[in-house]
Amino acid sequence: MFAKLSKIYNEFPRKFWVVVGVSFIDRVGGTLLFPFFALYITQKFSVGMTEAGLVLGLFSIFGLFGSMIGGALTDRFGRRTIIIIGLVFSAVSTLTLGMVNQFATLIPLAVLIGLLSHFAGPAHDAMVADLLSEKQRQEGFGILRVVGNMAWIIGPTIGGFVAKKSFLALFIIDAAVSCVVALLFFLFMPETKPMHAEIQQKAESILATFRGYGQVLRDSAYMAFLVAGILMGLVYQQMYNSLSVYLRDNHGIEPQGYGFLLTVSAITVILFQFTTTRLIKHRPPFLMMALGTAFYVIGFSMFGWVSAYYLFALAIVVITIGEMIVVPTSQALAANFAPEEMRGRYMAVFSLLWMLPATFGPGAAGYILDNYNPNLLWYIGGVLCTISALGYVLLHSRLKSQPRFAPAPAVAEVAD
Repeated sequence: MFAKLSKIYNEFPRKFWVVVGVSFIDRVGGTLLFPFFALYITQKFSVGMTEAGLVLGLFSIFGLFGSMIGGALTDRFGRRTIIIIGLVFSAVSTLTLGMVNQFATLIPLAVLIGLLSHFAGPAHDAMVADLLSEKQRQEGFGILRVVGNMAWIIGPTIGGFVAKKSFLALFIIDAAVSCVVALLFFLFMPETKPMHAEIQQKAESILATFRGYGQVLRDSAYMAFLVAGILMGLVYQQMYNSLSVYLRDNHGIEPQGYGFLLTVSAITVILFQFTTTRLIKHRPPFLMMALGTAFYVIGFSMFGWVSAYYLFALAIVVITIGEMIVVPTSQALAANFAPEEMRGRYMAVFSLLWMLPATFGPGAAGYILDNYNPNLLWYIGGVLCTISALGYVLLHSRLKSQPRFAPAPAVAEVAD
C-alpha cells in the first residue's frame, strides 16, 4: 500500500501536492460553515427559507461576476497573487458576515461576498493546469475531488458541534483557516504562470485583458461544451437542494436520512475516485463525459419511481459513479480548451457550468415540486441529461482528432 501511494506521489510535481494540501485545509474551513449557513440565517434573523434563498441566490449571481473579474486578473497578474488576495478577502468578508445583526444588511453584504468568494476560483484551476500536463490533468483534478470529499466528511462533523455552542465561532474559525492557507501559499507556493504567457500579457492593457472574454465566447466548441454541462448541472444541483425536500415531503425521509445519503456519496468518492480516473484516462474524454452523464440519467430518473430507502441509496451511488467520471474530466477538458495565456478567463467562464444551475435550478425545481407531480422533476432531469450526453457524443465526433483532447496513452503506466 505504501509503495503504491509513493508511486502515485512521485507521478505528480511536488508543487501540485502543495496545492492539494492547502486546498484540503481550505475546504475543511469552508465545510465547517457552508452546510449550516441557511440554518444560521433563519435562526438568527427569524426569517424563512424564502429570505435565506434570496441571500444564497445573490451569492451565486455575484459569484459569477467575481469569477469573471478574478479570471481576467489571473491571466494579467498571475495565479499566486490572486489566490492570496482572494483568501484574505474571504477571511475579512466571512468575519464581517458573522457579526451582522440586521437582515437588511445581509443583502448588500451578500453582493460583496459573492464577488469575493469566487474571485480566486479561476486562479486555482489555472494553477493546476499550469502544473500538470494535458495527460495528467484529469487525474490531478480527481485527486483534488478526493481531498474535497474528505473535507466534506470532516468539516460538517466538527461544524455541527461548534454550531451548537456558537455560530459566530464558525465564522471566526473559517476566517482563521483562510488566513492560514494564505500564509501557506505565500511561503511555499511560487508563481506558476507560464513565462511566455507572462511576456505576452505584459504587452496587453487591462482593458484588452477583459476584452479577451469575447474570444472565449466566440469559441463555439467551448460554448457547446458549456451548454451541455449547464443542462447536466441543472439536474445535478437538485441533489443538494430539492432532493432533501422531496424525500421529506413525499417519502417521509427525515434530514438525517438525507444526510446519510450524502455521506454515502462522499465515501464512494474517497474510496473509488482515483481508481475510476485511472480507468477512464486512456479513453476519449468527451465519450467519458457522455458515459458519466448516462449514469446521471439512470440515477436521477430513479428518484421518480423508487420508494424504498435502500433504492434511493443505490441511486445516489449510481449518480456518484457518474460524478467521479464527469467532474475531473470536465475540469481537464476546460483547461485543455484554453490557450496558456487565457487559462484564467477560460476557467472563469467554465464556472458558468455550476453557477447558472445553482442560481436558477432551485427556483425552477421548487415551481415543479409545488405545482405538479413531484416525480416530474426527476423525469425532466433524465431528459435533460440525455440531451447533454448526446451533446458530448457530437463534440467527440467533431473534436476527437485534436491532440489536446486525445486520451492519455496506455503506455504511460508501463513507463513507471
